[in-house]
Amino acid sequence: MSAAPAPPAPFLIRALLLAGVWLIYLVFGLTAASLAPLVPPIAAELGVGNGAMGLILGAWPLTYIAAALPGGAMLDRIGARWGLLIAVAVMAASAFLRGVVDTPLQLALAVALFGVGGPLISVGAPKLIAQLYAGRARGTAMGIYVTGPYLGGILALSLTNSVFLPLAGGDWRGVMALHGGLILAAGLVWVVIATLPAARPLTGPAGKSGKFDPAAFRDVVRSREVQTILAVAIGIFAVNHALNNWLPTVLQARGLSAAAAGYWAAIPTAVGILGALTVPRFATPDRQVGIMAGLFVSMLCATLLLQLVPGPLLVAGLVLQGIARGTMMTVAIMLLMESRDVPKERLGLAGGLFFTTAEIGGVMGPAAFGLVSDLSGGFVVPLVLLSVLCALMLALVGQLARLRPRLAAAG
Repeated sequence: MSAAPAPPAPFLIRALLLAGVWLIYLVFGLTAASLAPLVPPIAAELGVGNGAMGLILGAWPLTYIAAALPGGAMLDRIGARWGLLIAVAVMAASAFLRGVVDTPLQLALAVALFGVGGPLISVGAPKLIAQLYAGRARGTAMGIYVTGPYLGGILALSLTNSVFLPLAGGDWRGVMALHGGLILAAGLVWVVIATLPAARPLTGPAGKSGKFDPAAFRDVVRSREVQTILAVAIGIFAVNHALNNWLPTVLQARGLSAAAAGYWAAIPTAVGILGALTVPRFATPDRQVGIMAGLFVSMLCATLLLQLVPGPLLVAGLVLQGIARGTMMTVAIMLLMESRDVPKERLGLAGGLFFTTAEIGGVMGPAAFGLVSDLSGGFVVPLVLLSVLCALMLALVGQLARLRPRLAAAG
């Protein structure tokens, strides 16, 4: 997030570090989506309903909220080399522990552990890339590494029931152990890259970090524009996390097999990669609000089309979901960074505040979706509620469009 110029580092070292970050983000996405294709067998073995599973699926965003700001402060002190390695160790522990639980509470705690390491990646990756690249190269590098979690999600959704589960002898616990091994392998690659002599100066602490100033929060949060953007971020994460975690189960309820549902659920993720690499480049400051409105329209249509049986219209809904899913968070961050009320010296704080606030929706989305599906006996009502939420977010974006000119005039 820093605007400092990139250090004079050899192209190969920068490329290797970018590859290492991408690989860690890949296993991050794999782990985040690992339970979604396995909800039915896990729920059956542990004896829980959709409401309890929703709470379990939303456990890691809850700890993410608490860990984001301390994790960012720790990264400033220890640097990306150790910060990302710690994140890998925490993710691997979370994966392995999921495979040995006996109760729903133990599974929730194992999932929650993932949220402790998550912020180290979310903050550490852009922080390192900002040190390595400048100008257009920085945007290109960020566009590359952000494909990592999407590809990880594709692997989890499309291969869990068709490949990973058979490899694990049909036992979902073995799938968790397999994921843990993949995470450790990614960590080993990162250690090899980050400890190269030419890479060590680039992955250590970036100078002396300032003390945390609570008053800085007040300077940023009291802006009405920032408040509106953060409210939109909560809605984005609520919709995305709800659909990310429940989409395979919803598709199975529409008549697809577990394996087929995994492949269909991977469509939004695949489309999201293309969206993440293309749409943000058009989101110039004068277009950002309009593009965000269009993305919410896409997501609104997607939640309505998910009510249909498998067919062309349902595929269209999955494509629309992917376009919005792959771009909404990026455009929202750009809205925040372009705000007149966020000075350049507060961009890091604003980014941490964004993720901390947005993950409130990340917790509420899956939990509320599961609870409402239990109470209503299906997925019609929770999908309708997601449609209503998208409409409310459109209204907030409209308010933001009205607010920005007034703020510009006031400046």
